[in-house]
Amino acid sequence: MSPRTNAGGKFPLLRKAVPVFAALGDETRLRLIALLCAGSALSIAQLTAGTDITRQAVTKHLQVLSDAGLVRDIRQGRERLWELQASRLDEARRSLDVITEQWDQALLRLKTTLES
Repeated sequence: MSPRTNAGGKFPLLRKAVPVFAALGDETRLRLIALLCAGSALSIAQLTAGTDITRQAVTKHLQVLSDAGLVRDIRQGRERLWELQASRLDEARRSLDVITEQWDQALLRLKTTLES
């Protein structure tokens, strides 16, 4: 069954992951996620340290990541820290697992067809 004809099943998982993949499609946002994967919440100043990216630009990128559910902000006194929401990355990974399974099945069908 193709993804276009199957309205249920595993494909809603793929649709749900679209905002995550769209957010990760930018090099700066991917770098921010990599920094936040270290586990501790970071301030915008920490996220921009050693780069030529402005705090305003990082704030905009963090908002896109937040909208996709990949990060969240935490107020700590007057400071705003950002942390990774790993569960959304896990959902995206599961979407890739679904795609991998589909490819494996398609390749197996091709192999079977070619060998018969």
